Amino acid sequence: MKFISWNIDSLNAALTSDSNRAIMSRLVLDTIAREDADVIAIQETKLPYGGPSKKHKEKLAEYFPDYDYYWLSSQEGAKKSYAGTMTLYKKGLDVEVDFPKIGAPDTMDLEGRIITLEFEDFYFTHVYTPNAGNSLKRLDDRQVWDKVYGDYLSNLDTNKPVIAAGDFNVAHEEIDLAHPDNNHMSAGFTDEERQGFTNLLDRGFVDTFRYLNPDAVGKYTWWAQRVKTSKINNSGWRIDYFLVSDRLKERIVRSDMIDSGDRQDHTPILLEINL
Repeated sequence: MKFISWNIDSLNAALTSDSNRAIMSRLVLDTIAREDADVIAIQETKLPYGGPSKKHKEKLAEYFPDYDYYWLSSQEGAKKSYAGTMTLYKKGLDVEVDFPKIGAPDTMDLEGRIITLEFEDFYFTHVYTPNAGNSLKRLDDRQVWDKVYGDYLSNLDTNKPVIAAGDFNVAHEEIDLAHPDNNHMSAGFTDEERQGFTNLLDRGFVDTFRYLNPDAVGKYTWWAQRVKTSKINNSGWRIDYFLVSDRLKERIVRSDMIDSGDRQDHTPILLEINL
């Protein structure tokens, strides 16, 4: 099966705006559509509380006519049109959906961050992990998130193998970003966040890209929008992942990035696995 994950940084804008950035986002959607994946996971949809509008639905049908989808937006109590996730899956696939609340702190459980599909023999779940924020103001809450999210994945794994995708908002090792020396106190590369990711892997999960490419350097999934030359200079971070239960690792065929052209921010990632 083939899976794609992408933090789109506003599906809303990609489907409704005519800005240069939205046009570049739609070119990436074209690329994703051509991959003909079985499941497509999208993070940071930024849709309103009520989810996709009529126009959103029409555009999604144009890009992905062979897919059904589930969505989860931020809810009352969290910021409107903030975070949010969507999972598209090929019509005919037999799935059950869950929108879990994991006991996360603050409003994190209301921010539309996790969608899980249950298949006959495995779970597919994707996540938009909370960012530690400017001045690391959300780092303490992020550490709690990492613990309860790990508990959630481990609980799934006791029942069926798990494929977990998404924007995990952490570069795990120094090899996973271009300038580690300058970023040890930056959100996404603090010791606490890196340890949280290590703890997650130690609970029986494998970073599929690093498993296949243990020494690969310069392979990133995110380049800062605010730095115009970040992608040109490949000053990136690898913060988007496909994780799988340890017992699935021998079935991994491919785990890689999808070229998003000139568009900065996140690029899509792809997993092919024999299930």
